[in-house]
Amino acid sequence: MGTRSFVKIIVKQKQIVLGVTGSIAAYKAAELASLLVKQGHDVFVVMTQDATEFITPLTFQTLSKNPVTTSFYDEKESWHPGHIALADRADLLLLAPATANIIAELAHGLAGHPLAAIALATRAPILLAPAMNGKMWEHAATQENVASLGKRGVEFIGPEAGMLACGYEGLGRLWKVEEIAFRAEFLLARQDNLIA
Repeated sequence: MGTRSFVKIIVKQKQIVLGVTGSIAAYKAAELASLLVKQGHDVFVVMTQDATEFITPLTFQTLSKNPVTTSFYDEKESWHPGHIALADRADLLLLAPATANIIAELAHGLAGHPLAAIALATRAPILLAPAMNGKMWEHAATQENVASLGKRGVEFIGPEAGMLACGYEGLGRLWKVEEIAFRAEFLLARQDNLIA
């Protein structure tokens, strides 16, 4: 895979909801959150319970300088449900890493935790960066779920091929963090009609 070249896109500050799910690649989401903040965006992290087994909410709270949502029960500060407030506020919903499980939940409209509920309620563009075992990615069920989401306008970046945490080599690695951030900027710029 060759080196990719980028054009710098200047996008005014946006509200990005960063969803982090239960994958070993969750630690890379910390770098992504940091990069998005450095680009001037307001980042709100929403983690699944499984993601908290790989990396702590405190890490994301420190990097984003915003509270982190891990449960519907985190939402006690207002009469307005926090997950709906985030869905309304988001200029972009970015899930990185996105596991086979969250892809299946989104494809079937399930909303059993805040991240899935936000995905169901938001009208913002959705970008998924998958990360999973290659056999899981290639499974017919996963591919059908990806196709279903694609028909609804959900965008994907990756996965890429390489050595996976499970010891297999194949397609399933999280795409490069800098390129995920660039794609996020691209989608935000497209929203602002800065690019065609």
